[in-house]
Amino acid sequence: MDGVDQLAPERKNAQFDVDEMKIVWAGSRHAFQVSDRIARLVASDPAFRKDNRAMLTRKELFKNTLRKAAYAWKRIIELRLTEEEASMLRSSVDEPAFTDLHWGMFVPAIKGQGTDEQHQKWLPLAYKMEIIGCYAQTELGHGSNVQGLETTATFDPQTDEFVIHSPTLTSSKWWPGGLGKASTHAVVYARLITDGQDHGVNGFIVQLRSLEDHSPLPGITIGDIGMKFGNGAYNTMDNGVLRFEHVRIPRNQMLMRVSQVTREGKYVQSNVPRQLLYGTMVYVRQTIVADASCALSRAVCIATRYSAVRRQFGSKNGGPETQVIDYKTQQNRLFPLLASAYAFRFVGEWLKWLYTDVTQRLQANDFSTLPEAHACTAGLKSLTTTATADGIEECRKLCGGHGYLCSSGLPELFAVYVPACTYEGDNIVLLLQVARFLMKTVSQLGSGNMPVGTTTYMGRAEQLMQCHCGVQKAEDWLNPSAILEAFEARAIRMSVACAQNLSKFTNQEEGFAELAADLVEAAVAHCQLIVVSKFIEKLQQDIPGKGVKPILEILCNIYALHLVHKHLGDFVSTGCITAKQASLANEQLRSLYSQVRPNAIALVDAFNYTDHYLGSVLGRYDGNVYPKLYEEAWKDPLNDSVVPDGYHEYIRPLLKQQLRNARL
Repeated sequence: MDGVDQLAPERKNAQFDVDEMKIVWAGSRHAFQVSDRIARLVASDPAFRKDNRAMLTRKELFKNTLRKAAYAWKRIIELRLTEEEASMLRSSVDEPAFTDLHWGMFVPAIKGQGTDEQHQKWLPLAYKMEIIGCYAQTELGHGSNVQGLETTATFDPQTDEFVIHSPTLTSSKWWPGGLGKASTHAVVYARLITDGQDHGVNGFIVQLRSLEDHSPLPGITIGDIGMKFGNGAYNTMDNGVLRFEHVRIPRNQMLMRVSQVTREGKYVQSNVPRQLLYGTMVYVRQTIVADASCALSRAVCIATRYSAVRRQFGSKNGGPETQVIDYKTQQNRLFPLLASAYAFRFVGEWLKWLYTDVTQRLQANDFSTLPEAHACTAGLKSLTTTATADGIEECRKLCGGHGYLCSSGLPELFAVYVPACTYEGDNIVLLLQVARFLMKTVSQLGSGNMPVGTTTYMGRAEQLMQCHCGVQKAEDWLNPSAILEAFEARAIRMSVACAQNLSKFTNQEEGFAELAADLVEAAVAHCQLIVVSKFIEKLQQDIPGKGVKPILEILCNIYALHLVHKHLGDFVSTGCITAKQASLANEQLRSLYSQVRPNAIALVDAFNYTDHYLGSVLGRYDGNVYPKLYEEAWKDPLNDSVVPDGYHEYIRPLLKQQLRNARL
């Protein structure tokens, strides 16, 4: 069976040009060529092997990650890779490592919050990896509430230094990746205190370990916080704990782009607007949305291929059994996830544009779109990561019992991914921020203050509060304007209902706390509208390739109509659609699933994942699942011996009724 493509018949059924879809997925021909070349480079290098991760002890696992990170950097230098190629290589290695925080948080923090002089001093060291940095913000006692951080940075005018201190147990830095064992430096967030006055939280560059022997510097207690969820998974990362005992740093190591402390100890705001710091946040959240489409598409690729290989029941006259993917229950669970992967990809693409737009506006001192961009990225981070975490777990269930094996790749993918629901903003906390912004927007509707960006639809509140869905037959649901109107009407009606309920409270904060669950649902409705509208906008572009646009239109309709089905209560109770129109949406969904079915394998092939990157016996490109599962089982260390270690001490005395003499 080796060498035979079990999925070839499926690939022949495709009604669109897969190679063109690969370019649509990658974002451009250039992006496709770079990612394809780098992914193959990593896949063909045995030094990046990862199939044994789940069986390694924590120490072996971590040392192996250090080796891979060092080897990856060596290859980046040898091959003279560009920044884009180097970043692609790190993600193709597919192993959380200290370098993720160095490049993804430490460097951007210095870039975004440091002065030109600080850039000149620290960035060359970081770019050459002569220092390794992390981002030490979260503490044992505070995560989401950054203003509640307890670490202090007190200015000492006698010595021109800051004294960094952890005054309580809960002020211990806790969770920063790369902190536990690898980092030499950190951007530490602490309460800035001058002359007894607390100026709130600020960033400071602090050296943690000696650059000679890596030992912690005086006054620093540092270590790893312990094993995390799953085998392998995020345990490759050294999430750390850090305490300071009156550690002194020079004054010029405070990140001073936005505010400074003078030699005399005077706290001054610079002429750089504070809002500039939001640019970094928009950037980080945009990458998280892009990562969501990547993780969800991996899980969907595994589940789709395996659903086409797996046959169960339905044999007629001794013929083959039915492919699991042909069962409507399987399609009803799997195809909306496939559609979501594409939807998140396109909204992630749009967020890249938004980041560029916000950055240019900030440089021109135009802050008008900032609150909307901030709310929009917060909401989309929450929506996409929650849906992806749930989607990966659903894909595991879609693979039946074999999905529970580490060799399926799904348990580790799930364990690596789920922290995304918490880091860079807890998902519920973020939705409440979105809800605050929506309530503010609704309250300003009559004032001539027109909503911008993704809230533009709220300017048509009057019309949307009264409109009636015009769908009369199932295929009317294929009209993008019918879908858009239903989603806009639902979002505005839920926001307005919350605003009306809030107005009944004399104390707004009390009202907000009491209505929090409803506010979260209104925020979700708004964010789902953004994803649907950006998918529809994508389809208004010119998309080349035979059959590419029509199949994307089908996926867009599946994404939207599945949400209508899932949130039927919202749509019907707000009067956006009738029960009859809801049942027509369902009817249309079934028809759309049948249209996706012959294209399902080709649609996941378009993700262009190598078998190395997927890391799944069930999701192999050639569909040769069973021989490989069998082969994989024998690699487990338990199978190194036929008779298990422990037989003589425990099993034999049990069988021979001699437990009294056994050493238990």
